[in-house]
Amino acid sequence: MTTFFMNDCMAPKVGDKATLFGALEDEGKEFSLSELLRKRNIVLYFYPKVETPGCTKEACSFRDS
Repeated sequence: MTTFFMNDCMAPKVGDKATLFGALEDEGKEFSLSELLRKRNIVLYFYPKVETPGCTKEACSFRDS
């Protein structure tokens, strides 16, 4: 799993197109959003704080829907 951090001024709004980006995954493998989009539709999920009860509940709700 890859985690990215951004400040409030960079926060996307509903309906915004994702900026195409690349990064290294935990295992050192390169991740490319543009390459992934060529293969399938994806959902990018952003949350305000890492490892807080509210974020965990929200993520589980998103996963279970």
